[in-house]
Amino acid sequence: MILIGVDTGGTFTDIVLKKGERLEFYKLLSTPHNPSLAVLDGIKKVSEGIKEGRQIVHGSTVATNTILERNGAVTGIITNKGFEDVIEIGRQNRKEIYNLTYKRPDPLVSKQNRFGIEGRVLSTGEEYKPIDLDEIKSVISKIKKRGIEAVSVCLLFSFANPSHELLIGELLKETGIYFSLSHRIVSEFREYERCSTTVINSYVGPKMSKYIKGLKDSLEDKDTLRIMQSNGGSISSDIAINEPVRTILSGPAAGVVGAFQIARNSGYEKIISFDMGGTSTDVSLLDKGIGITTESEISGLPIKIPMIDIHTVGSGGGSIAWIDPGGSLRVGPKSAGADPGPICYGKGDQITVTDANLYLGRLVPDYFLGGRMRLYKERLNKPFYDMAKKIGITPEELAEGIISVANSNMERAIRKVSIERGYDPREFPLFCFGGAAPMHAAYLARLLNIPRVIVPENPGLLSAIGMIMADIIKDYSITIMKSQDQISFEDIEKDFLSLEKEAIEEMKLQGLKEEQIILERYLDMRYEGQSYEIIVPFEKDFIESFHRLHERTYGYRKSYSNVQIVNLRLRAKGIVEKHEIKAEELSSERPMKDAFLKEEEVIFSGKRYSTPIIRRNKLLPGNVIDGPAIIVEYSSTIVVPPFARASIDPYRNVVIDLYDQ
Repeated sequence: MILIGVDTGGTFTDIVLKKGERLEFYKLLSTPHNPSLAVLDGIKKVSEGIKEGRQIVHGSTVATNTILERNGAVTGIITNKGFEDVIEIGRQNRKEIYNLTYKRPDPLVSKQNRFGIEGRVLSTGEEYKPIDLDEIKSVISKIKKRGIEAVSVCLLFSFANPSHELLIGELLKETGIYFSLSHRIVSEFREYERCSTTVINSYVGPKMSKYIKGLKDSLEDKDTLRIMQSNGGSISSDIAINEPVRTILSGPAAGVVGAFQIARNSGYEKIISFDMGGTSTDVSLLDKGIGITTESEISGLPIKIPMIDIHTVGSGGGSIAWIDPGGSLRVGPKSAGADPGPICYGKGDQITVTDANLYLGRLVPDYFLGGRMRLYKERLNKPFYDMAKKIGITPEELAEGIISVANSNMERAIRKVSIERGYDPREFPLFCFGGAAPMHAAYLARLLNIPRVIVPENPGLLSAIGMIMADIIKDYSITIMKSQDQISFEDIEKDFLSLEKEAIEEMKLQGLKEEQIILERYLDMRYEGQSYEIIVPFEKDFIESFHRLHERTYGYRKSYSNVQIVNLRLRAKGIVEKHEIKAEELSSERPMKDAFLKEEEVIFSGKRYSTPIIRRNKLLPGNVIDGPAIIVEYSSTIVVPPFARASIDPYRNVVIDLYDQ
């Protein structure tokens, strides 16, 4: 089987091809106006001469960008009468509690496109009042007249009895309008979050459907296309068309999957993943496993589907530096993207983090993307001089200041997933990837007292590598809302059986054999009276497991309190063959002479150092390099500052240890 992983980012599109034990890589600038152009061009480039069918796993940013740019379909809602404004009322909380002028993001559906209907199902699943078919047909007629392109059907307690939603779905199917039924997207209680998630699904659906169908039409009949999800697994393109909300943040999720697999393969069970690309930085803490959350949001809109627990900040290589009205230096969140890109790419006119690294000598123009892409260092002099003059510093101080501000933004993100959750970052090596991360990782580690940084091979392509390592995953859930004295371990086991039967049937439809399928059981649990739950693995002593996990998360347990089991969760995994990196014999500490390319002046902490430029593919396991040094490779550049030492481990990772810890 020929496997191809495709990761579309804001600046670059990354392609990885796996044929047997061989991996091939290709990196090209993204085409934001039409992402499929770069995707198809990259697939064609790595597939030259291949006649076999290809299985392509694609991480798409189409759904994410549609939400961020607010350019999705004209969407309508059909809900119960009196609940039309749930999507706008929300939880009546505000993020900036001390901001008296705070304004919540506008809902994706305007007031005139929300339709309330008669009919009601009770929380028990019993039908209280049937729906009126003539009323539904009248509403659908209004939807067509208003030019609504996608519809979300969000009825009360449809997770307990979906019959009303299914009936409306049958009538909508006849119109050809894209629609989503809430019980199929989120089969759980909490009307606002379920409605919000379903609306997002409809809002991005038509654009995602068009994109995926266009890609499939451009591929050969013998090819298969799978789409990466934000839960760390892939799904068929047909499921992605119907449930595109599951693909939001799929690229960062693939990066975490790749980081986890490679770190575990290299002997590391606990890491903080640090993924810095062109437009953003994504961080996640992995404590012997990948963390999953159902309390995510995008652009201020809640999404209640299982996603890898990732924290994102707008700080990347393309982040633009600017001076605020108070005269302070700021970096991001706005990015130069792929077009026009940083100044040094040849078209941009605003200073970015990438430009600052190049100005300081930490990027080597001759070896950027293996020398395939030219960097215009000469274009940086005037912009750096002009901005530095405005705030009364030297251009070199400005460049280091830009790096420091960007590092501070990323440091806060890592603190959020570690210190603020009760973890000591000193116990977690910083596992860095993404094109820009290895230039900043050692500095971030020093800020957080993390003693070790790990840089895998091809770090700038790790998200694409993660896609070919990702299992096929489908998540299922159902609300039961039972107290611990109302339900036993055996009762819960019986409740899981119907979910498991459905899961096995669906996984088989995706071409998996029963022996490839692993089923993982979880419970959403809380103390009676609490508003939110934590996800607990289902095991014999699940009540004690909940107390223990609650204490670890929040610092206390209430063993005397009644515990509620709110939702059952089932994760069905179709296990795929992983690319394995084998350990090699250690060589001498001294690298071979042909690993050294030249020496260049590089600025560190205001001083100029004569710094060796080293070719990574000539380094062998056991080699040791004292900082300062710049290690170049095709997909990234690794900066080893004067306060650090790098070595190559048996798995060809570059391991950077800091002196001053």
